[in-house]
Amino acid sequence: MDEFTLIRQCFASASNDSSVALGIGDDCALLTVPNGQQLAISMDTLVEGTHFLPNTAPEHIASRALATAISDLAAIGAKPLWFTLGLTLPAVDDDWITAFSESLFNHAKLWGCSLVGGDTTRGPLSITVQVHGAVEPNKALKRSGANAGDVIYVTGHLGDGAAALALLQHKLTLRKPAQDYLKARFYRPTPQLEAGQLLAGIASSAIDISDGLYADLGHICHASGVGARVDVNRLPLSEYWRDSVSRDQALAWAISGGDDYQLCFTVPKTHIATIEQWQREGKLQATAIGKMTENTDILMVNKGKAMDFDFTGYQHFE
Repeated sequence: MDEFTLIRQCFASASNDSSVALGIGDDCALLTVPNGQQLAISMDTLVEGTHFLPNTAPEHIASRALATAISDLAAIGAKPLWFTLGLTLPAVDDDWITAFSESLFNHAKLWGCSLVGGDTTRGPLSITVQVHGAVEPNKALKRSGANAGDVIYVTGHLGDGAAALALLQHKLTLRKPAQDYLKARFYRPTPQLEAGQLLAGIASSAIDISDGLYADLGHICHASGVGARVDVNRLPLSEYWRDSVSRDQALAWAISGGDDYQLCFTVPKTHIATIEQWQREGKLQATAIGKMTENTDILMVNKGKAMDFDFTGYQHFE
């Protein structure tokens, strides 16, 4: 199958999206940005052996690639609109491409975005997804808005990504329900879109947790010129695996493991009552884990004492 037949058969599906004036098949896509909205754009690349294990099923690669990119839109409070795909393949495999494309379109439909273009080439397996979303002006969640005294929250559970990797590398043994939970969290992470859009205009800053809580909270601190104090005993850990490893290991995964794709966000005291109401109503699953501070240090505190071990988080090319 040549490149153009590949694109036509597997990726040039008809779109019912009225915002797509011209989609796949031309030199450029023509898109209509929602009136009065700002365009949010982000891009992620996944490389075999770095971001997913060799011989990973193509449907898992597709769902992971799209989810990790859309998580960036969630972090800024944007609604997904469109995405483009850069696909590098070592060889043309009809079955692989069919499974990949079907999973890609299924998840794109789930998250409300349309494929509008891309490129294919031959080489080591890698997938690049660029996502486009819309957000109201002055409501985008940025990294730079946190202030001393703001409460730090995280959505969902932390450490799942690192625990899942340990499971896939046969370094962790768990019962089948826990295995299924962690594999789903790793291969089909759920972008926190509803939370991000709910928090737009309420949270003072936000970021998605891809490189680990310590590293990503550090990005907020650096951009905002403040520090943070986190109570590690408040970190939300999943019941599926937390008791199957030592407490130190569980905390290490939660603090610096990465690949969780939850949101870390800060909230001024004036909006805490709103957050708590949303929690009671089930609109927002989030846990308060600490506060922003005036000094620029990030302290992970256990029973009042600062913890002392490596919290570097995931670093590309290291």
